[in-house]
Amino acid sequence: MFPFSANYYYIILALQAICVFHCVRKGRTNNWIWLIVFLPLIGCLVYIFTEMFNRRDIQNVQSGVTTVFNPGGSVRKLENNLRFSDTFANRIALADAYLSTGETDRAIQLYESSLTGNFTENEYVLSQLIIAYYQKKRYDDIIPIGRKIYGLPQFARSRSHILYAAALGYTGHYSEAEKEFKTMKGRFANYEARYYYALLLAGTDRVNDARTLFAEMLSEASHLSSRERRYNRNWFRLAKDELNKLNDHTVAAVNRN
Repeated sequence: MFPFSANYYYIILALQAICVFHCVRKGRTNNWIWLIVFLPLIGCLVYIFTEMFNRRDIQNVQSGVTTVFNPGGSVRKLENNLRFSDTFANRIALADAYLSTGETDRAIQLYESSLTGNFTENEYVLSQLIIAYYQKKRYDDIIPIGRKIYGLPQFARSRSHILYAAALGYTGHYSEAEKEFKTMKGRFANYEARYYYALLLAGTDRVNDARTLFAEMLSEASHLSSRERRYNRNWFRLAKDELNKLNDHTVAAVNRN
């Protein structure tokens, strides 16, 4: 009973926040705000269906909800779209869906088969292939792609660049990997790149440097905004785990000696 009540409370708060934000942005009358605040559920529902949605909007929301709770349904729809019309756009949309739902092999097959004709050098597909290859630990396949699109300005700021640098490290190109990571290293930013850089340092017997980099990342967390902390919390968690492993390893080595 109590968990349900708590969830209900937060759902209503979220609905109120959405409705008030929309009301203010669209310049609706203050009467709507009073209705939303003092009659939370009823006020929100009335506002949503009278001021926010037309028929097309409702269909879009239904589609979005279906995608969240039934991602397989979205994939099947994209598969049907491709069967009906085998276009580059439909192939890549389905490949992206496969990649996001963990069907990486199927995603790779579609990405690779799409690199033909005018799309042979398509930057987006090549970048997605780097991500897909990395998930399958096909590091050797990443290197030539990364070098092919390296000169594009958007590559320098992409996740594909980070994974390309990591792949260089995994394939023994340590100096090249470190050079790439150094271009992405900066305080209060680039936590994913810095995490992989620290892994490279640890893997090349530069444990103290790795420990320092992990510690720097964690020390910066308290200085970030709550939104930035949420966005990067996975990298902070991973950095903390790796730092603990390095410290435990050091303690164990000291005890053995």
